[in-house]
Amino acid sequence: MRVEIRPATPADWPAVWAFLQPVLAAGETYTYPQDIGEAEARAAWLVPLPWRAVVALDAERPVGIAKYGPNHPGRGSHVANASFVVDPAAGGRGVGRALAEHVLSAARTEGFRAMQFNAVVVTNPAVRLWQSLGFTILATIPEAFEHPTLGRVGMHVMHRFL
Repeated sequence: MRVEIRPATPADWPAVWAFLQPVLAAGETYTYPQDIGEAEARAAWLVPLPWRAVVALDAERPVGIAKYGPNHPGRGSHVANASFVVDPAAGGRGVGRALAEHVLSAARTEGFRAMQFNAVVVTNPAVRLWQSLGFTILATIPEAFEHPTLGRVGMHVMHRFL
């Protein structure tokens, strides 16, 4: 699949929400409430500066979204944080990798020195992707995530320099 990545716009939201809502409702990879409303999710994903949101497009249709920005303000603002969701229907076709490579490159260009993920559920298949892109698991917080079918599972803190 050839994936185009560009800044997200408000016009992208209906297509993004169509795949984001079921992913969040499944409750397997994000700590958002499973019943998160559309307005709250939109505010969390179509983020204002200094954060940025990008979409991955397949034939001009959003099939993935990512957001990135400073992990902390002030003296921690040189380390980026990011979140990613790919439409499950587009899974396994390189969308997540393309989004990640784009975000890592953009964050480096914007002056970030590293990227940190604060809460990656240990059962998330994306852990393998992050490791293949050079992320290291710094710590695993035991039983930090209430998985809907597996019960309490750990969450990784992951990091890589840019």
